[in-house]
Amino acid sequence: MPRGRAANYETTREQILARAAELFAQQGYTATSMNQVATACGVSKPSLYHYVRDKYQLLVEIAQDHIARLKALVAQVNAEAAATPEARVRRLIQVFIAAYADSQAAHRVLTEDVKFLNDADRDRILNGQREVVAAFAEAIAAARPELRSAQMDKPLTMLLFGMMNWMFTWLRTDGALTHAAMGPVVADLFFGGLPAVQLSCPIANPQAAPTRRPTKRRPTTSTLSNAEPHP
Repeated sequence: MPRGRAANYETTREQILARAAELFAQQGYTATSMNQVATACGVSKPSLYHYVRDKYQLLVEIAQDHIARLKALVAQVNAEAAATPEARVRRLIQVFIAAYADSQAAHRVLTEDVKFLNDADRDRILNGQREVVAAFAEAIAAARPELRSAQMDKPLTMLLFGMMNWMFTWLRTDGALTHAAMGPVVADLFFGGLPAVQLSCPIANPQAAPTRRPTKRRPTTSTLSNAEPHP
């Protein structure tokens, strides 16, 4: 009889995906070997193959799991009873920036390494991204209905994701600013421009201005066109 899965199979598998995402984010998908993933996970290489078929499967599952999480956040916010359409957009911004803070490695993989996927897998991931973008565009249009008829709901969504997507390139996790503090700032800036930014959450240590965190990788151009931003 075939051997059954261990009770902690799914937990271990999630940990492997998380460690692999960290390696891909730090040094790039192509520069990372399965030996390195096994070492980072504290397992033998044969044991690693018990959980994933190969490095490509790691990339696919890191990307699709991250997109699935973002889609679940959209569903969660849409199920909440927001007081106003603007409140719903602000809530979306808040939960997405919080999610990015908790999954920076997976987010970096999604923004930089989907170009290594085959056409079918890349299309599936990009379709998931488009669903998320469309949900934001719908929420923004609900707050300003005239934007839809002017065909400006999606361009404004693109600008919003531009603020959120690349925060990981400069906002240090150990810096004076936090993702939680930046969520309202992004929302204020999006809805009202610079004069609307509130200073209710001052920097704890003004001398510790956030700087770009050290990394072995430099941000690359998105695999998506300007017409299709990604979360």
